[in-house]
Amino acid sequence: MPQKKIKHLEMVELIIERMAKNSFQLKGWTMTLITIVGAISAQGSDKRFISLAFIPIIGFWLLDSFYLMQERKYKQLYKNIIEKGEEEIDFSLDTSKATGTTDEMKRLCFCRCLFSITEGIFYGVIALSVIVLVVTLKVF
Repeated sequence: MPQKKIKHLEMVELIIERMAKNSFQLKGWTMTLITIVGAISAQGSDKRFISLAFIPIIGFWLLDSFYLMQERKYKQLYKNIIEKGEEEIDFSLDTSKATGTTDEMKRLCFCRCLFSITEGIFYGVIALSVIVLVVTLKVF
């Protein structure tokens, strides 16, 4: 494979890897903050405090979905670079120029990322757990 293409692909791979790491760290922070809020509310403080757990859930869900969307865009750019010839390599990292089939481009939509299986299961289960806790503690 030509040298310029390899370097361009390596650049994109590093960005994709960074997006995946950011997503993983957000999930860790979500679990940590929810655990802390749950522990504080269970230790005799105002039980309504548990409802604050929805703030990091929603915030991190949105941010994590943004990182997933960016990761998908760079993966699409990666596919486009593979299809290019050596003379077409311009080292551009502009994901707005990524092209693909209609189905591939639909996956890049923020709403699709927000309600993807991985995001929905992780944040949905956490949100459902907090809802069960709120109902169990009879907060409101």
